[in-house]
Amino acid sequence: MSEAHDRARIDEVNAGGKPPVVFIHGLWLLPSSWDRWAAVFEEAGYAPVAPGWPDDPDTVAEANAHPEVFAGKSVGQVADHFCDLIGRLDRKPAVVGHSFGGLITQITAGRGLSAASVAIDPAPFRGVLPLPISSLRAARPVLGNPANFHRAVPLTYEQFRYSFANAVSEEEARRLYEEFAVPAPGEPLFQAAAANLNPWTEVKVDTDNPDRGPLLLISGEKDNTVPWAIVNASYRKQKDNPGVTEIVEIPGRGHALTIDSGWREVCDTALAFVRRFH
Repeated sequence: MSEAHDRARIDEVNAGGKPPVVFIHGLWLLPSSWDRWAAVFEEAGYAPVAPGWPDDPDTVAEANAHPEVFAGKSVGQVADHFCDLIGRLDRKPAVVGHSFGGLITQITAGRGLSAASVAIDPAPFRGVLPLPISSLRAARPVLGNPANFHRAVPLTYEQFRYSFANAVSEEEARRLYEEFAVPAPGEPLFQAAAANLNPWTEVKVDTDNPDRGPLLLISGEKDNTVPWAIVNASYRKQKDNPGVTEIVEIPGRGHALTIDSGWREVCDTALAFVRRFH
């Protein structure tokens, strides 16, 4: 979606007066991955907004035809993009993000922009130390070639199966790959991998800001890309904040938990938390 489209949607939300909820997708997905979630939150009385990352195409077909548009996006650039859009809302939104979107969600919360936040299998930030073998294997398609820093990198089906769809059937995994998978910028993964070695990294979260607001971290039990060790380490960094900080593990779920056939359980978990505070 274009930034003009996103700003027009924000104007609609401001005019409508319902409490806003912003959805932030991660790597290898598009805003359309939130369509079913947006419908659930809208039915619950919220005004959903699912902005794209800068230059996101409108469709999976367009994305796969023009992968180059994803290249050259840094965590800082994407975080500032979302913070600018969120700042255009008349009232603080709830923010829900998945994977690198979960990292961006925590960055926006750390800047005091969120009424409540839900980070689902969020990518790690500086200070989160565990580096499980499965995470390294999931990131290998990008990190295995330093030239990928400046490129957009697609996943093969086998790579998607391991990093996203390991907890669903072969049939469902292939359907998810065809319906949702798009190329992604390599730079954020390199930034995340080096975050604990770089004092000036953009991959950092202000976990101490008293205006952070309530935060829920959700972990998929079988996630290879962002396993429990990473999510729980993020929780331990966040739990000293004066705001409510909670963590929940969804049994039997992989990294595709926001888009696979069990998405509604995760959506309802996020909605229940948001309803408590927003």
